[in-house]
Amino acid sequence: MGRFNSWLAVHITRAVGTMWAAYLFVLIAFVSLPQALHAFLTGDTYVGISWLSQSFLQLVLLPIIIVGQNVISASQDARAEADHITLTTLHSINVQQLELLKHQREMLQQQRAILDLLEKTNLGGKAGQ
Repeated sequence: MGRFNSWLAVHITRAVGTMWAAYLFVLIAFVSLPQALHAFLTGDTYVGISWLSQSFLQLVLLPIIIVGQNVISASQDARAEADHITLTTLHSINVQQLELLKHQREMLQQQRAILDLLEKTNLGGKAGQ
């Protein structure tokens, strides 16, 4: 039952969360506008405000809010993907730099060993003179 409810909720949200649904809901809300407007103009402000809040705002804003959330979500997903690519690239560069530093350290140690060996042979050669 839970899977069906989830499936149904996703399909309804996809159907209602479009600008076409918002346009349709505007048309549906306008069906009762003449009666609400007549009631409002004859002094029944409750009916006019009730139509505005219940029929129009709730009905029309629901799909617009869903569309807005989808746009924001897509933007956040794109930003997260770009951040992931950037961080992965930086990690790769960092690994390469560490490898270069390791090789540089090894070369410096080899050069130090060569210099030490040359100093010993030069000192030994000078002492024998």
